[in-house]
Amino acid sequence: MKPIFLAPLFALAALPLAFGQDQKVTQLAPGVYFWQGDTVIRRPANCTWVIFKDYVLVIDANFPWGAREILPEIRRTTTKPIRFVFNTHYHADHAFGNGIFVEAGATIVSSRESAAESRSKGETDWRNQVFNRGQRPEATDYDKAVAAETRTKGYQLEHPTLLFEDRLVFDDGEHRVELIRVGPGHTIGDSVAYLPKERLLVTGDLCVNWPSGNNTGDRDADPDHWVKALDLLAQWDVKTVVPGHGRVGTTDALRGQREYLADIVVQVRAGLKAGKTADSLVQEIDLSKHQPWGASRASNATSIRAIYRNLSERP
Repeated sequence: MKPIFLAPLFALAALPLAFGQDQKVTQLAPGVYFWQGDTVIRRPANCTWVIFKDYVLVIDANFPWGAREILPEIRRTTTKPIRFVFNTHYHADHAFGNGIFVEAGATIVSSRESAAESRSKGETDWRNQVFNRGQRPEATDYDKAVAAETRTKGYQLEHPTLLFEDRLVFDDGEHRVELIRVGPGHTIGDSVAYLPKERLLVTGDLCVNWPSGNNTGDRDADPDHWVKALDLLAQWDVKTVVPGHGRVGTTDALRGQREYLADIVVQVRAGLKAGKTADSLVQEIDLSKHQPWGASRASNATSIRAIYRNLSERP
C-alpha cells in the first residue's frame, strides 16, 4: 500500500513554553513532546505528541482519567487543534481515553487490524482493566475509585475511524510521522510511529522500559513474530525510543525487551517439549539477568504462564 499524505489543517499560533519543575512533560525534539505514564495512579501508558504546522498528532490516549490530565499538558505547549490520536494498539490503557480526545475534536487512527480488535475485544479489555480489577480482593481504594468514576461519568470506548493497512504518513514539510504496522506481536494490529528526521521511534507495548517485563497475556499475541518485530525495529535508524511504558531509552531498550521475550519463548518451548507444566517452569526459569524487564518475579511468572498457554495452543 502506498503512503497516504495528509494535508495541513487549520493554523493557529503556538503558545510559549512555560514548564515548571513539577511538569511531567519532556520536549524530545522541536515540536515533539513526551508525557510519562504513572502506573501507581492508574495512568500507566506513555503519551507522545507532535505539533505540526496546523494541528497536533497524539500517540496513545491512556485511560479517560489519564487523557483528562494529558489534554491540558498539550494545551500548555500549543493552541493548535488536536486533530488525530493514533492508537498503537487496542488495549484500554492506551485507547480507552479516545473518547476524551474525540470530544476535543480528534479523529482516532489505527491499523485496520487494531480497529477490528477494538471492536471485537476492546470493551472486554477495558471492563477487565477497570471494573474487574476494582472488584478483586487485592483492589486498592484507588482501583475502586476508578471503577466508580467510570460508572458515574459513563466513559465509553471510541473506536478508530481513520484506518490504514500497512503505513500512513503525516507530512507537512516540517514534521514527518510514519505510522507503520509491524504486528502481530503484543497484539495482532501493533503499529509504531517513526519520526525519521528526529530518529525517534514510538513503540507502543511492543517495547516497555520498566520492571514489569511486558503484558504477554493477549489471547492473540504472537511471541515468535513479536521477537522478529523487535529485531526489525532495532535495525532502523533510531536514536530515541519511546516505549509503551517506562522511561525513554535507546535501541538498547528494543534489544533488552527482545532478549527478555526470546529467553521466555525458548525456555517455555523446551519445557513444553519435555512435558513440563507451567507451574514447574515458573519455578525453574530465572529471568533476573534481563534488567529492568526481569526484575519482578510476579511479572515474570505472569509472562511465563501466558507464553506457556499461547505456545501450547498453537499448532
